[in-house]
Amino acid sequence: MDQVKVKRALVSVTDKTGVVDFCRVLAEEFGVEIVSTGGTAKALEAGGVPVRPIDDLTGFPEMMDGRVKTLHPRVHGGLLARRDVAEHMAAAEEHGIGMIDMVCVNLYAFEATISKDGVSEEEAIENIDIGGPSMLRSAAKNFASVAVVTDPSAYDEILAEMRANDGATTLSTRRALSTEVFRTTSHYDNAIWQYLSGYHETLFPDEVRLRLFKTQELRYGENPHQKAAFYRFSDAKPGTLALAEQLQGKELSYNNILDTDGAWTAVREFTDTPACVIIKHANPCGSAIHEDLTTAYRKAWECDPISAFGGIISLNRTVPASLVEAVFENEQFVEVMIAPDFEPGALELLSRKENLRVLRTGGMRDTGGHYESRAVEGGLLVQQSDSVTEDSSTFRVASKRQPTPEEMEQLLFAWKVAKSVKSNAILLAKDFAGIGVGAGQMNRVDAARIAVFKAEGKTEGAVCASDAFMPFPDSLEVCAEAGVTAVIQPGGSVRDEEVIEKADELGVAVVFTGHRHFRH
Repeated sequence: MDQVKVKRALVSVTDKTGVVDFCRVLAEEFGVEIVSTGGTAKALEAGGVPVRPIDDLTGFPEMMDGRVKTLHPRVHGGLLARRDVAEHMAAAEEHGIGMIDMVCVNLYAFEATISKDGVSEEEAIENIDIGGPSMLRSAAKNFASVAVVTDPSAYDEILAEMRANDGATTLSTRRALSTEVFRTTSHYDNAIWQYLSGYHETLFPDEVRLRLFKTQELRYGENPHQKAAFYRFSDAKPGTLALAEQLQGKELSYNNILDTDGAWTAVREFTDTPACVIIKHANPCGSAIHEDLTTAYRKAWECDPISAFGGIISLNRTVPASLVEAVFENEQFVEVMIAPDFEPGALELLSRKENLRVLRTGGMRDTGGHYESRAVEGGLLVQQSDSVTEDSSTFRVASKRQPTPEEMEQLLFAWKVAKSVKSNAILLAKDFAGIGVGAGQMNRVDAARIAVFKAEGKTEGAVCASDAFMPFPDSLEVCAEAGVTAVIQPGGSVRDEEVIEKADELGVAVVFTGHRHFRH
């Protein structure tokens, strides 16, 4: 039975957006009998829509503070009866059960309730809907005969279909509406389960259910032969990449998104001063801080102009027009620029590069405070994000020579940037800018050699950050020979004493942080 004319609709909604107008059209234009409950019935009556109370249909009063009102055979029989089965219709006639052709229901706002500060368990439980999901599921199961509506945004489309079909709904629409119901009730039950089980209070619960929304299908993944898509978590917070607003440019690619996430994470390490980080292939090829954001960009770009070509620029302050002018002066090709906001003049200039992707986050979130996940074959790795309060007062100077106050400030800058470099990582810094990066190497001494090479002779008086301990003195020797005067590293190697002895011999200050920042 493809088309079913709607003669009776049961309406009971928490979100009353548009429901009065929807029901008025059903009643006046199509002659549909509206059956309703409690607050919905009052709203319809106030809007001049003729309403039959639910207790008139069931012959049974609403009771127990509304907990029991629709759980009745005259409701569920009217929803579940198969119109094409004679025995079903005979039983309905025998017991005075009339058919219900449409259900318009949305659920108690359970998630909105539990998101409020200080909500009690009693209040949360009272916002667990029972009758609503029951009606939705009954109607959805019998989509062959019943249309079920959960979202006010669907009202106009349904009315348009009824106008096109002499007051009837089509099977394809009813099937689609049914599918939406089971998605809705599944999520609703999952939210209740998580709340009652204390899911959000457990670091790593025994069972995890993720709810993700597809943001976009991507042209391809890391390579053209790989298909890919971008999903965001249902509880994604403002200020994250997933909720950033794209102001212009081509669609983001898989690699763009990965690199932009790394760039946005890296620049947020700096909260007290303007900062710029340029990412290429998931590593910061340029980094700098300065009281003037444009100057910070210039210094970051100077770290490695070749690698910065085709990179991602991330900034932790509103972008001025002068910074965009500097990018143009450098003739830097930029894939993505991400920042909390952009001045109008900056956006006007950026619009000249119509393919450049410009992302506005609307704010800055602190680093950490969330989970990171990575798929492996047949499973998922989950960990807390790498966030450590880097209190320099807890660091230990392991060498005989104490770093000067100026060196310590440079070391703290280098340490924050090194956190975003792929392991094994060595980062050289000078004048609050990265000058050389050795990233993703299989051994640390090669990372040191690459960092010195990339610095191109600017290493005299520089400092070094190593994301993990130096297992041998060789990495320190490479840096010291290039002119590095101070090193910051976690410490913890069985050969720490050998490294410190070499540092003392070379006059290099060594600071141990006690925290490692591997990034695989």
